[in-house]
Amino acid sequence: MSQELYNSVDAYLNQALIPPDPVLDSVIQSGEAAGLPNIAVTPTLGKFVQLIAQLLQAKEILEIGTLAGYSTIWLARALPADGHLITLEYDPRHAEVARANFLRAGVQHLIELRVGKALDTLPQVAKSHPSPFDLIFIDADKENNPAYFEWALKLSRPGTVIIVDNVVRDGEVLDANTKDPSIRGVQQLLALLHNHPRVRCTALQTVDAKGHDGFAFALVQ
Repeated sequence: MSQELYNSVDAYLNQALIPPDPVLDSVIQSGEAAGLPNIAVTPTLGKFVQLIAQLLQAKEILEIGTLAGYSTIWLARALPADGHLITLEYDPRHAEVARANFLRAGVQHLIELRVGKALDTLPQVAKSHPSPFDLIFIDADKENNPAYFEWALKLSRPGTVIIVDNVVRDGEVLDANTKDPSIRGVQQLLALLHNHPRVRCTALQTVDAKGHDGFAFALVQ
């Protein structure tokens, strides 16, 4: 197995299952033009989280980690007309690119983008948004994953789904002696999820254009 093969299969699946979308293509291009890191979800994963939102009939979604807004737009398109999505982004430059993309996609009226460290903005979200979220997607700095997940639980109800991206990291999650704070954050998250009394969870490995990775999937009890 090779990255070249992963790329080819991903391209095949995208062509077979994901209709052409000039708006989403332009979101990726805008991120590249602005020098943002190429770490947005793949189209197949974007469609997956969108389908989860639709299965849940989600009206309230929280996203931690906006980047250029690619996954945000996938999620916003799953919302009903009276739905609401809050997305948290640390970098003001990323937020500026994302806002332009939300406008381009015509979903800006559904999205509230808050800028700042998520561990600073999450308490503000809790204060201003007392009703629980139906779906929470965590795709931000990995070293803070345990804290993000704890906040996600505070903002959840029984039946809320929490998805945490990038929990395999090319298999580096196996390294018990790692000094990498991102890997340690993933390991601490998985330790937190182990037999957690409030969630039932699993994790799935993925191989695609982003390499070998995976995501955790938790259902709040």
